[in-house]
Amino acid sequence: MEIGLSHYLTVAAILFTLGTLGIFLNRKNVIVILMSIELILLAVNINLVSFSAFLGNLTGQVFALLVLTVAAAEAAIGLAILVVFYRSRGSIAVEDINAMKG
Repeated sequence: MEIGLSHYLTVAAILFTLGTLGIFLNRKNVIVILMSIELILLAVNINLVSFSAFLGNLTGQVFALLVLTVAAAEAAIGLAILVVFYRSRGSIAVEDINAMKG
């Protein structure tokens, strides 16, 4: 049995669904929300690379590298913001983030 395009798309759809459910079902933990965003970006990367291989060009793989770069920057900046927020407030609950306004 050969692994085809539909298998990759199925895995990407499952990852995207898990990421979306992680964001909507867990609104209290910021770290889980960030990990869910990473799952969504991973699903997008799988789609880009699988379609790139299926069509025989490198455009999708180049875009996947760009998405990986943005995801790494997002994770680093997001975790840095969480560390600063934890030091000032003492918790990283999503409800407390609204207190940062003004």
